[in-house]
Amino acid sequence: MRIFWILGLPIGAIFIMYTEWFITNFGLIDWAEEKFGSSGGTRTFYKLFGLGIIIISLLGVSGALGGIVLGLFGGLFRGFSN
Repeated sequence: MRIFWILGLPIGAIFIMYTEWFITNFGLIDWAEEKFGSSGGTRTFYKLFGLGIIIISLLGVSGALGGIVLGLFGGLFRGFSN
């Protein structure tokens, strides 16, 4: 299972480093352009998305992600919370 978390680091880095490639191949994201700014909204979105993947991966590797998920959604799944 750790392999999925470890793969998140390079995948997130790819989103951050190759933002222009994603924009060229997939186009602009209208929602991101509207919310984040006129010409840099999609670029900002891809970079924040990659950073989010990296942070979630690091939380998963360190074991902190399970506690956060149970803390947020533990009330929905009472049988799984501590």
